[in-house]
Amino acid sequence: MGLKVFIAKRFAYYIARQVKRESAAALLYQNNWFNKIIKAAGQTSFGIDHKFAEIKTYEDFKANVPLRDYEGLRSYIEKVVAGEKDILWPGKPLYFAKTSGTTSGVKYIPISKESIGSHINSARNALLLYIAETGNANFLNGKLIFLSGSPEMEKKNGVFTGRLSGIVNHHVPGYLRSNQLPSYATNCIEDWEQKVSRITDETIQEDMRLISGIPPWVQMYFDLIKQRSGKSIQEVFPNFQLFVYGGVNFEPYRAKIEESIGRKIATIETYPASEGFIAYQDTQTEDGLLLLVNNGLFYEFIPTDTFYNETPTRLSLTEIELDVNYAIVLTSNAGLYAYVIGDTVKFVSKDPYRIKVTGRVKHFISAFGEHVIGEEVEHALLSVANAKGIRIVEFTVAPQVNPIEGGLPYHEWFVSFENVPADLEAFVLEVDKALQMKNIYYQDLIQGGILRTLKMNAMPADAFIKYMKSQGKLGGQNKVPRLSNDRKIADVLAAIV
Repeated sequence: MGLKVFIAKRFAYYIARQVKRESAAALLYQNNWFNKIIKAAGQTSFGIDHKFAEIKTYEDFKANVPLRDYEGLRSYIEKVVAGEKDILWPGKPLYFAKTSGTTSGVKYIPISKESIGSHINSARNALLLYIAETGNANFLNGKLIFLSGSPEMEKKNGVFTGRLSGIVNHHVPGYLRSNQLPSYATNCIEDWEQKVSRITDETIQEDMRLISGIPPWVQMYFDLIKQRSGKSIQEVFPNFQLFVYGGVNFEPYRAKIEESIGRKIATIETYPASEGFIAYQDTQTEDGLLLLVNNGLFYEFIPTDTFYNETPTRLSLTEIELDVNYAIVLTSNAGLYAYVIGDTVKFVSKDPYRIKVTGRVKHFISAFGEHVIGEEVEHALLSVANAKGIRIVEFTVAPQVNPIEGGLPYHEWFVSFENVPADLEAFVLEVDKALQMKNIYYQDLIQGGILRTLKMNAMPADAFIKYMKSQGKLGGQNKVPRLSNDRKIADVLAAIV
C-alpha cells in the first residue's frame, strides 16, 4: 500500500464518521445554517430590503422573502456583476459561475469565499465515503480524468467568471493534481469534438482508473477510444475502477456505457449545482443521494402539484414526506434566498435524508392536463427496454397537438437506439402501457379518446449529438431535456426523421 492510499484511507474513515454525525443531526444543522445566513446577510441590500433583522423563525422568513428564480433576483445580481459590494452577501463574490438559461440568457451565479469550500469538499467527500465503505483507494495510484468545461476564466469588475466545472478545476487538491488528465491546454479547448479527440490522444496509452463526467459525453469519449483502438474500454484501461457522474439520470445510459466498458463498473452519483453542492451518493448499497445538510445551504421544498399556484406550499426539511415530488429551493451562504433552481426531487429516506432527482420543473408535458414528468417517461421506456435487452442511446418527448396527418393528438417520442426493437410497434404499445401505469391522468386521456397511443421515431445513433451541436451545446455540462411542453426540440429532430 502506497503512502497516498494509506493517508486517503485514514482520512476517509474520519470524514465518514463526520458525515454520519451530521446526517444524524440534520434538522439541527439546517436550523443552524438558517440562522447563520440570516445573521450574516442582515446588513446587505437584500437583507435590509427584506427586513432580515426581524426574521426569527422560518415562518418569518416565508413572510418576508418570496420565492424567486433568476429573473426575480436579476436586479440584485446585476448590481453585484457591476461591482457593487454588500448587495446579496457581505463584500463581493469570489467567483461568478456562468451558466446559460433558456429564458434568462447568460446567468451569473455568485460563489462566495464562504461557499467555495462546499463545492470542493463535497466532491472530495463523495470519493472518500466510497473509499471508507469499500476499502478501495487504488484508483489514486493511476490517472484520473474529469470531462468538464474549460477552466479558462475572465474577470467581471474584478470577479473571476467561468463555468462551475472550470472554477472547481482550479481547486483540485494537490494530491490528485499530479494524476489528473487531460492537460490544461487540452481542457481549454472550446470545440467539444476537437477537445474529445485531443483527450483521447492524451489518455489512450495511460493507466486510467477514475473517469468522471456527464454520461452522454463520456460515452462519446468511449466511442472514440473504441474507434481508435478497436478494443473495449476494459481492454484499453484494464485498471479502470470508478465512474463518477452527475447532472442526469444514469439509467438510460447504463447499458450502453457498460457494454462499451465490457463489464459493470462501480459508480458514484453527485448532485452539484452552480447554486451549491446539494447531495451525493454516500453508499453503494442504499438507494438515493445523501442530502448535504451542513453545506452552507438551507433547503425548502415545494410540492410540485402546488408549484404553479398563486401561493405555493413551502416546506422545510422537518415537513417533507417520502415519495412526493418537490421543487427544491435554496438559501445559501453565497447570497441566494428562497431561490428556485428548477430541479425536482423526491425523498426515498428520512434516516438519513436521501433524495432522488426526478427532473426539472419546466421539463414536463401537460398539453392536455396530464402533467407527465421526466421520471415517468424514463421509467416507462427503460422498464420495457431493459426487459427486452434493448439499449437506449438518448431520447426526448414532446406533445403533438395538431398532427399534420389528422386524427387525435399524441405524445411524440424521439429515441436513438443502440439496437432497434425487431417489432417497434409492439415495443411502442408496451411503453405506452407502462406510462399509463405511472400516470393516471395520461391513462384517462388515452382511455377517454382524448389522446392516441404515443408515436415513436427511431433516430440515428448520432441524432442527438448533431442536435446539441446545432444548438451550440455539445459537451461540457449540457444535457438533452428528456421532455418539453412545446415542440422546439421536436421540430428540429422531426426534420432529421
